Amino acid sequence: MTSGRDRQPGALRSRRLFFALWPDAALRDGLVQRRRPLEARLPKRVPDHNLHLTVLFLGNQPGDWLEAIEDAADAIRSPSFELLLDRFGEFERARVVWLGGAAPEAGRGLAETLERSMRGLGLDFDRRPWVPHVTLFRKVDDGRNLPPVAALRWPVREFSLIESIPSRPYQVLRTWWLD
Repeated sequence: MTSGRDRQPGALRSRRLFFALWPDAALRDGLVQRRRPLEARLPKRVPDHNLHLTVLFLGNQPGDWLEAIEDAADAIRSPSFELLLDRFGEFERARVVWLGGAAPEAGRGLAETLERSMRGLGLDFDRRPWVPHVTLFRKVDDGRNLPPVAALRWPVREFSLIESIPSRPYQVLRTWWLD
């Protein structure tokens, strides 16, 4: 496989990709319910259909690498785990408010294994420590004084590869079961 730097500009459409935990309908309803008390104060909410928890953000990658990315994810073995989303928080610089919680060991292991696997392909992406959170609001000017929130348990049994396409809902490309 050649690196992105070896390709001709514009030769192939890039795809904006990330690995995420994708909530089922019941969990999505729980996220929406917990977001409601903040909606009057923080009006730029993430659409319900795009709520997710990113495990590894790959960013823009050459479209012809999709099969290699999926093949590498096929080889990942990681145990299932449970997340406890029990607090609101803010990333001031990114101007977002989120619902999140502590990173369980198995979740950190999944994030680290995905990162190693994708770097092993030669993909270039920003490395950020995994902070389990679901972004609820964007373009937040003041996310201070967030109220307490009822905890939401998320039994994590799978992870997915997602594509972000401008002006469209996120697209789940493929899902893998955890052990």
